[in-house]
Amino acid sequence: MVQDVYAVKGMTCDHCVRAVSSEIGDLAGVERVEVDLASGKVTVTSERRLEYGAVAAAVDEAGYELGGREDR
Repeated sequence: MVQDVYAVKGMTCDHCVRAVSSEIGDLAGVERVEVDLASGKVTVTSERRLEYGAVAAAVDEAGYELGGREDR
């Protein structure tokens, strides 16, 4: 399993959390999505590292902006 942390811009409420979780959760190989609304951080646990563009597209589809992936 791989765990990556992303910054997502524009989330302000529980609806935002559900939208981002749902869109990222639909990506192939994703096991779990945890969103920390206060920090704007999204932790994704997946079978393998996801393509950055795929995560960015999912976040965009939810109506938000991907701010980057934290290096580990």
